[in-house]
Amino acid sequence: MDIIFSPDHALHESPGELNSGEWVPAFEKPERAELILARALEMNLGKVVAPDSFPRGAITRIHDPRMVDLLESAAAEWAELGRPGAALPFTFFTRGMRRDRVPQGLEGRLAYFCFDAGTPVTATSWQAIRSSADVALTGARAISGGASSVFSLCRPPGHHAGSDHYGGYCFLNNAAIAVQSLLDSGALRVAILDVDYHHGNGSQQIFYERDDVLLVNIHATPDQEYPYLLGFADEPGAGAGEGFNLNLPLPWGTEWPDWSAALETGCARVADYAPDVLVVSLGVDTYKHDPISQFKLDHEHFTRMGARIAKLGLPTLFVMEGGYAVAEIGINAVNVLTGFEGA
Repeated sequence: MDIIFSPDHALHESPGELNSGEWVPAFEKPERAELILARALEMNLGKVVAPDSFPRGAITRIHDPRMVDLLESAAAEWAELGRPGAALPFTFFTRGMRRDRVPQGLEGRLAYFCFDAGTPVTATSWQAIRSSADVALTGARAISGGASSVFSLCRPPGHHAGSDHYGGYCFLNNAAIAVQSLLDSGALRVAILDVDYHHGNGSQQIFYERDDVLLVNIHATPDQEYPYLLGFADEPGAGAGEGFNLNLPLPWGTEWPDWSAALETGCARVADYAPDVLVVSLGVDTYKHDPISQFKLDHEHFTRMGARIAKLGLPTLFVMEGGYAVAEIGINAVNVLTGFEGA
């Protein structure tokens, strides 16, 4: 399968993040993408393709244009205010605060659109953010053009970003942008299978009231794990989307037998939906040595995961999400892809 990749991803490098009460080096770092690419080339997965540039409208089909404007301008505005480092909010929206107007000042807009302290905007972040969306869009266009499988090696990741909020290392929801592009190019139904350790809260918010997109999330229960406030089993979708959102939360310590059982449930739901295309939000932070995760999958399980997804027999776009055991991230991500290709 082709690998869509942009070196512009390296233009986003977080100066650090707030984790468990400490300011620590960022877990989401440029080496992640470089090691995945190196492993893909080592395993002869396919040729590397540079992304094309897509119109801004492909992004604002999913995201509030005011949030997109903020992501583009935040670092410059931050610097104009004489602030050091990267742009981060000081406060966050909560119950009882107004959502009917966006504050004019930078601090207010950061508080309105950003929901955590781990997603800083640096002076060069926007180019990386935009290129990550282009990587996903280039993959979607290849699938629409008849490719059976494509790997969009996106960085920064995207599945925590909603239509009007960002966080969790995610600025724009690359998978959602790709899904909308697939629908705009003629697909009638698209399924998203999110296998990241963390719940794809942004993807859920974007598609929660839609029946042209089925979303299946297999993730750590929000009773124990980030993002804490979404991803419970009793969230089936709403309105036209009722029945088209399936959350499969699992407890800390989950090993392959229980995780693979959830995958079977998710794949069965995808098969019943009979989509034209499958988009896989590919996080490999389910690995047993991931530094910020609590599942127990090992290298061979990622191969089996890819093989099971292949049995769905669908045109499939893989969009890279999380995975923070950096030394092993290439092995685990590419094992999914070679498992898929070899099935």
